[in-house]
Amino acid sequence: MSDLWSNLPAPLQEQLGGYVAAFWAVLPQLVFALLFVVIVWLVIKLLKWILPRTLRRARMRRALVDVIMMLITVGLWLTGMLIAVTIAFPTITPGKALTALGVGGVAIGFAFKDVFENFLAGILLLVREPFSIDDYIECEEIEGQVEEITIRDTHVRQTDGQLVVAPNAMFFKNPVTIRTARDVRRTTVICGVAYGEDVDRAREVIADAVRNVDAVRDDVRDVEIFAQEFADSAINFEVTWWTGSRPIDIRSSRDKVVAAVKRALDDAGIEIPFPYRTMTFKEPLSLHRAKGEDDS
Repeated sequence: MSDLWSNLPAPLQEQLGGYVAAFWAVLPQLVFALLFVVIVWLVIKLLKWILPRTLRRARMRRALVDVIMMLITVGLWLTGMLIAVTIAFPTITPGKALTALGVGGVAIGFAFKDVFENFLAGILLLVREPFSIDDYIECEEIEGQVEEITIRDTHVRQTDGQLVVAPNAMFFKNPVTIRTARDVRRTTVICGVAYGEDVDRAREVIADAVRNVDAVRDDVRDVEIFAQEFADSAINFEVTWWTGSRPIDIRSSRDKVVAAVKRALDDAGIEIPFPYRTMTFKEPLSLHRAKGEDDS
């Protein structure tokens, strides 16, 4: 090794000697910086063990707890690394480090604009809680049950079983219909009776039939029956009632209500008409008997 060193040119020997001397000069500072990073790591580990349990005792949602822990962890690591760099290299002041970090942050922000947009939207959704897991929602032609809300996206299981993973920015910037915001929801069907029937009697028969359906929540609000219009072949009634807010509740109650109303109108002898068409002709029509028909 000594022979190799002696064979090196003098300028190179001086340069390498300067590097070695500088290394030994900053070695204590590097050791202190490394120890500081270890302390930061231990503090983060301790917070990850204590803080989530405390937040869960406060009945905070798991996804929101994860967001808070991630923000605290990232903040502590950035602060710790910044302090460690200033310890190891005193010539790098916190102001210079923050300036370099700010310039880099701007560049990263432009490069990952959509990612940060969805990230911030996810945080706001978790904090504001406009909807939660198991809610049925509709947004931008996506309708289904919320299965998971993450930092970046929301998982919605549609009624046909397909899973839609949509970015959080979509739910933050567009109107969202929360179908299960309440336990009950109103639904409506149209029922027509013939023009020859008594309107008041038909209304009473329909109302009694709907009230007797077990899926109808008339304890929340009474059934409402309104004569809506003079249709082509019938007087149409708007039949409105309250039932469960889930899609299966709506479909099930409509099935039972339609069957009950049909049965009640049949039992009462009230006609549910087929469409009638009356055809008039400007000139009389002549009738001709087909060849081969019997004259009888």
